[in-house]
Amino acid sequence: MHVLFVHKNFPAQFGHIASYLIRDHGFRCSFVSELPPAVIDGIDRVQYKIAGGATKDTHYCSRTFENAVWHSHGVYEAMKQRPDIKPDLVVGHSGFGSTLWLADLYDCPMINYFEYYYRSKGSDLDFRPDFPVKELDVLRSRTRNSMILNDLQNCRRGYCPTTYQKSLFPDEYQPKLDAIFDGVDTKIWHRKEVPREWNGRRFDANTKIVTYVSRGFESMRGFDIFMRVAKKICEARSDVVFLCVGSDRVCYGGDLNRIDADSYRAHILAQDQYDLDRFIFTGRVDPNQLVDIFSMSDLHIYLTVPFVLSWSMMNALACGCTVLGSATAPVLEMLHHGKNGLTADFFDVDALTEQALTVLEDPEKFRHLGEAGAKMIEEKYSLDVCLPKMLELYEKTLNAA
Repeated sequence: MHVLFVHKNFPAQFGHIASYLIRDHGFRCSFVSELPPAVIDGIDRVQYKIAGGATKDTHYCSRTFENAVWHSHGVYEAMKQRPDIKPDLVVGHSGFGSTLWLADLYDCPMINYFEYYYRSKGSDLDFRPDFPVKELDVLRSRTRNSMILNDLQNCRRGYCPTTYQKSLFPDEYQPKLDAIFDGVDTKIWHRKEVPREWNGRRFDANTKIVTYVSRGFESMRGFDIFMRVAKKICEARSDVVFLCVGSDRVCYGGDLNRIDADSYRAHILAQDQYDLDRFIFTGRVDPNQLVDIFSMSDLHIYLTVPFVLSWSMMNALACGCTVLGSATAPVLEMLHHGKNGLTADFFDVDALTEQALTVLEDPEKFRHLGEAGAKMIEEKYSLDVCLPKMLELYEKTLNAA
């Protein structure tokens, strides 16, 4: 059985399932991405290149579709040059290298991975009243779904990582979609006994460590809210330090269009007075370093507007962190207040601070929440649980062909 995976990056969401299929089930797996050709862990990686894309002259509302078409064409041309690859199933991420035109190259079923369906109301776009939405962004929210809708129509089956994300898609496509999480590798993501130190700075047993993780420090992930909470924590306690993992980039949203600073972090830090000796901005870290950070954490704060759920929150839970999350839909699917974590309103700085200070007064008293979170990941979202579900989806799709 031969599966072809499609994603502009490698291994992205498909690395674990590809390795599992090869290792445990004797499948052949190929992977087309923008990275150079290689064979990695038995996966034949094929490179595609794009020959164009949207420009400033392309209508703002159609740029996403224009870029998706160029990626689709690049994928199609790359695979046309590999007649030796004859997949029985194509699996691709809708939005990052569409599978659309592969339907005209291969006579086999397709499964698409769908992360998000854009909308102008009740979504990430209008969640923050402090950030007025531009009219063109409202209009663009509909056209951003153009390739997604093509893929929904074209695929045999689809899946989303969470029930919340699945619920965003149109009713007429719901029967085509499953909710299957990517899977957490609990062999890597688990709590460890580690030295309480970072980059030569040691923290004694009386120091409380609060962690915050986001690929980019940005408003979609509540970085500004987190800093306001952190300032209040600093004012209330002198024994707390903050380990902030991420980089000065904006992955989602239009933060840089609203500020004059070079980064959103610089913009937020300039808005108030912070004791920066209490904050350690680590930059990007590798998974093993992040496990160590989570293992030191007395409290992990995760904030997000209604949007794609971050892997970091699931990894924090797997590492037994006591997680304080925003009471937004993607978080509430995973965190149940007082059972496996704590939640408070995204905008309620005082409530978030109060919850945080309660934990920091006696972190061990709340350790059972982290243990319950780790147990939930192991039982519902670990690779051992999710990979067989994914294989079942593949087999169901192949058998229905």
